[in-house]
Amino acid sequence: MSLRSRSGTLGLTTFFAVAVLPIAASLLYALLYSVGLAGLLAEGFNARHWLVVLGGGEIWSSLALSVWVAAAVVVTSTALGLVLALGFRGALDRGALGMAIYLPLALPGAVAAFFIFQMLTGGGFVARLLLRVGLLSDPSHFPPLVQDRWAVGIILAHTLLAAPFLALLFARLYESERLGELAALSRALGASRRQSLWRVEIPILLHAAGTNLALLFIVVLGSYEIPLLLGRQAPQMLSVLTMRKFSLFDLRQKPEAFVVALVYTGLVMALIAGLFRRGRVDG
Repeated sequence: MSLRSRSGTLGLTTFFAVAVLPIAASLLYALLYSVGLAGLLAEGFNARHWLVVLGGGEIWSSLALSVWVAAAVVVTSTALGLVLALGFRGALDRGALGMAIYLPLALPGAVAAFFIFQMLTGGGFVARLLLRVGLLSDPSHFPPLVQDRWAVGIILAHTLLAAPFLALLFARLYESERLGELAALSRALGASRRQSLWRVEIPILLHAAGTNLALLFIVVLGSYEIPLLLGRQAPQMLSVLTMRKFSLFDLRQKPEAFVVALVYTGLVMALIAGLFRRGRVDG
């Protein structure tokens, strides 16, 4: 066996030992705990906890909220990223915008959530500014944008973090895909500027960034700090629901926490399998 082959085998073995095996062992323990074969409440195989969780409405409300937030963040941050990349592409590499666009990338999720909370609560900066200029008669009239039904605060916080990254990604893809030349060619063939934008530039950018957008969806789907700080008590996003059930003093809730975690894991694995399938088709 050559040195290169041995190095490859060693690297693959190390990856499985360090990354794959701990995750697989954790998932196996969670599965055994959820069916009564492990943990403090082990009482023999049963599907009682699965029936309780899947038969109730809490997990489905949580799943619907999580999917809504993740999809909304992908759509809003993609739209904002495209506007920045296509409208201010030259300014992203220099000047004030070229410096400012990197600042949100350094913010932890908790800091972004705290910023949105201070800006958009009833007593926050925006409400007080509207009150001062006479556009708001009472702070209580300010629309609920934090801990609200539609998770607007959560979506805005995630968009604040994701949009600059996507703007930089789209700007790099614009250069690597040579979209300037393709757009010029389409206009030479008779397309208008709008037709070139909507039928050539944006579709190519979205296709090239498809994997990144799917990964953003998965990341937001499992986010914890921002939904914890800006979300309502019910329904909660999947990660917050899982931790709430796991950390309660009622030990009977712990198997249910593992059930929710396994449902989330199954959903993520299905999404990742779809990404691999898409990669093979594109390849």
